[in-house]
Amino acid sequence: MKSRLLRLVVMALIVGTLAACSTRPSAPPSSSSLPAPLPSSPGALPPGPVGPVPGTLTQSKSRWVPVAWEELPGFTTDALHEAWNAWVKSCERPGPSFAGLCGDVRRLSIASPEEQRAWMMQRLQPYRVEAHDGNPEGLLTGYYEPYLDAARQPGNGFTVPIYRPPVGLGSRKPWYTRQQIDTLPEAQAQLAGRVIAWVRDPIEAMVLHIQGSGRLRLQEPDGSVRLVRVAFAGTNEQPYQSVGRWLLDRGLVRDATWPGIREWTLQNPQRVNEMLWANPRYVFFREEPLDAMDAGFGPKGAQGVALTPGRSIAVDRLSIPYGTPVWMASSGPTVQLARLVMAQDTGSAILGAVRADYFTGWGTEAGDIAGRLKQNLRLWAFWPRQGSTP
Repeated sequence: MKSRLLRLVVMALIVGTLAACSTRPSAPPSSSSLPAPLPSSPGALPPGPVGPVPGTLTQSKSRWVPVAWEELPGFTTDALHEAWNAWVKSCERPGPSFAGLCGDVRRLSIASPEEQRAWMMQRLQPYRVEAHDGNPEGLLTGYYEPYLDAARQPGNGFTVPIYRPPVGLGSRKPWYTRQQIDTLPEAQAQLAGRVIAWVRDPIEAMVLHIQGSGRLRLQEPDGSVRLVRVAFAGTNEQPYQSVGRWLLDRGLVRDATWPGIREWTLQNPQRVNEMLWANPRYVFFREEPLDAMDAGFGPKGAQGVALTPGRSIAVDRLSIPYGTPVWMASSGPTVQLARLVMAQDTGSAILGAVRADYFTGWGTEAGDIAGRLKQNLRLWAFWPRQGSTP
């Protein structure tokens, strides 16, 4: 009996190793790194596939541990059809591992959540994303597209320029700092004729730089007003420094969210430039039209597809590849989230195994959520089962 049991254990290990393909197996996490028990969700899961469980997958900055579907909080209740729009967008530029599933993804865009859920369970394997030391905990922040009033010509309070990249930006690395761009004649000379539009508020311009894109209500010279998008087009390749951290380190604020920063600037207008220049990074933009179809989605992320509010995240691509469907769970004072999202973007501050920036949309409400969002995070990545693609 013991020898038979031993043979079965050995055979299971061999099958698990083969299923892991080119990845190396990893030791199971210790009990201290396992997630706490998750609350049960109403509704029953459809039966999953029968077969061997794949092994642990290893990424550059994370390890993925295979888990049962029951570990995903809220999986039976999420409005999956909301995420399906983001998944269809990912299929415009899918990675090789997901390209074979895109026909089904498009077909299921009009299916019921129950059909979508059953398909996911048949075709995909969930993996808990952990740091290499087994820690499954991480950080969730948010980003959005701000709305700004703007004008083609300076004057009437419009004094802050939004620039296209200067000609020859890449020939000088790094390029001038934010302070040098604002003050040095030689930097200003290289930016002559590169203004897309002018905005009123340097703080709003800084928010635009940090978010990486925005929407301008643009006053044209003929008096008309139209909506355009300014999208990320490059940086001066200077290091990013948080102005919130600058304020905290000097004991100037206790609340380093954007509402808190805004309040400080209103009380200390004479120190606004000092604060802004503490961040040497400067972002350049390109103008894009914003028609009715584009207006329902965000800017294009690093994957090259338009972001979907509430269903797109930015990740560290060395932990989670672009185009990967991800289950995200986070609870905190700002939002309670348990939902399907798509890894479609990245950012200079989005680093680590369990790290995500949640795209909240555009406008004041989205900005309020994004500006306050800083809370715990757990992630589960989905990957196609072997033999599941057509």
